[in-house]
Amino acid sequence: MTTYLVTGGAGFIGSHLTTKLVEYGHQVRVLDNLSTGSLKNLAHLGNQFEFLQGDLCDRQAVAQAVKDVEIIFHEAALASVPRSVEHPLDTHEACVTGTINLLDAARHAGVRRVVYAGSSSAYGNQKTMPKHEGQVPQVLSPYAAAKLAAELYCEAFASTYGLETVRLRYFNVFGPRQDPNSPYSAVIPRFVAALLKGDQPVIYGDGSQSRDFTFVENVVQANLLASQADGVSGRVYNAACGQTLDLITLLRLICERLDVSFAPHFAPARVGDVQHSWADISAAERELGYRVGISVHDGLAQTVDWYVEQHRLSQNKVEPVAAPLLSSGVTAVPPSAKGHVA
Repeated sequence: MTTYLVTGGAGFIGSHLTTKLVEYGHQVRVLDNLSTGSLKNLAHLGNQFEFLQGDLCDRQAVAQAVKDVEIIFHEAALASVPRSVEHPLDTHEACVTGTINLLDAARHAGVRRVVYAGSSSAYGNQKTMPKHEGQVPQVLSPYAAAKLAAELYCEAFASTYGLETVRLRYFNVFGPRQDPNSPYSAVIPRFVAALLKGDQPVIYGDGSQSRDFTFVENVVQANLLASQADGVSGRVYNAACGQTLDLITLLRLICERLDVSFAPHFAPARVGDVQHSWADISAAERELGYRVGISVHDGLAQTVDWYVEQHRLSQNKVEPVAAPLLSSGVTAVPPSAKGHVA
């Protein structure tokens, strides 16, 4: 039986990926230092996976984690532009040093393939839209630089050592379990959390900045496809929806779903933030068989409703639980299968 390792598997995206692998009956190991992840995100899986608490910068822990593993999904990172601006060395250590440790351990252990969670921040503020994998990178923050550096190490290990690597550049992933309480939280959980508390949601800048918001289940499917596709080692692909939505419109949609008034507070733009992000997903469609299973609007409705339920439980002093991955009728592609996501 294939053993899969998910680094950062107790985090937002990693826990969804772990869930799907367990649902398919695979042997799954999670490595997480729990600095930003939480075992609550995996509580619904019980003892159906192996958990190792450890840091990617600890070579001994990494060597133990990759033992007898065939495929690694590398999700672990300090995923925040503002955090990287404040603490660039921490971001470098987590994203770059940790990745090199993992790749080196993987090649010595005979791992077949590593699927790396890259970032759309690699494109910066390039004016050509939609953004495609052939564009020369332009990094605006230490986070973008660190994620790109680790991405290039993946390419180098594929070329130098024959370790299969596939890189996926995520575009603004959102969904259930995304932490709304961190000062570095992403925009959708920040907006929803503020509105549920009766506070004014904060928009940094004028709100015209746009993003290719991608529901987490689409990213999970991109990972599963990337783990099995033939002839793609060393390649990089956008994982997104291929659409764009500005922050003003996004907030209006959330307000409508919550049936509250639209009254944002505008604050100065933040250093390192990209103005516009929109992905060309044709390469992933053509070479991985990737298809968008959940639209932005459907994913947003599911996500807002999940936060509402968690808020209700917390108000009633009931411990919020981490729900399993929401499928909404999407047919997932198991890691052993080829073809398109329905």
